[in-house]
Amino acid sequence: MTQPPQQQQPPGTEQEMTPKPDHGEDSYQGSGRLEGKVAVITGADSGIGKAVAIAYAREGADVVISYLNEHEDAEETRRFVEDAGRRAVVISGDLADPAHCREIIQKTVDEFGRVDVLVSNAAFQMNHPTLEEIPDEEWDMTLAINLSAYFHLVKAALPHMAEGSSIIGSSSVNSDMPSPTLLPYAATKAAIANMTASLAQLLAERGIRANSVAPGPVWTPLIPATMPEEKVESFGQQVPLERAGQPAELAPVYVMLASDEASYVSGARVAVTGGNPIL
Repeated sequence: MTQPPQQQQPPGTEQEMTPKPDHGEDSYQGSGRLEGKVAVITGADSGIGKAVAIAYAREGADVVISYLNEHEDAEETRRFVEDAGRRAVVISGDLADPAHCREIIQKTVDEFGRVDVLVSNAAFQMNHPTLEEIPDEEWDMTLAINLSAYFHLVKAALPHMAEGSSIIGSSSVNSDMPSPTLLPYAATKAAIANMTASLAQLLAERGIRANSVAPGPVWTPLIPATMPEEKVESFGQQVPLERAGQPAELAPVYVMLASDEASYVSGARVAVTGGNPIL
């Protein structure tokens, strides 16, 4: 299965993608597994974050939708959350700014009084064939958005998380099978997996769980916005299932990790890779 060659300017929008990603809009059916919970999801305007927001709302959670500036995508996510009968708070801003990370948590607490689930999912990547082509400022920005934001969000959220709360970091198959042309991104995804494993041990005595999800190739706006057209066209063909995953195929894992059913699951890294093993 292939996608037509296409490119966008970062950060990308699903409105310009062909074909459009499947976020579970027409397929995901909830069963009350997250009833009454409050979830913060970064990068929830599109891609995996949007699919998780839709699933969480249909499972009974209120959702805080954090995103950069893709307003049309974010408003669509809001509509799906509210159509599920749940409350949605939409917050735009740059996660590279620690103050904005703290603002997201503060607005969540102001609106709902607590944080039950924190999903640190937003990420940036760019394809570079040589190390010399990676600008210093891009290296710093990638670490700030992908990794440092995770730290600042968790640190701000912890005082408002009770026993039974869940932290989920979006890692990647790149965490231990790094693509040489995605060096900064791959480094951050390995660090997310490592940080999550540390958090699981550090927060166990508080009854707060921490896990990460390691997606393989998933069809999101990040792909046409950060990869050459020829790589977009063949994206996903390298895995045993020979296709890119859809965001909707990731959402059930995030639901499981956020739910009380996963009360003994902490420190895990769950692979959703289309057949590629991770260590």
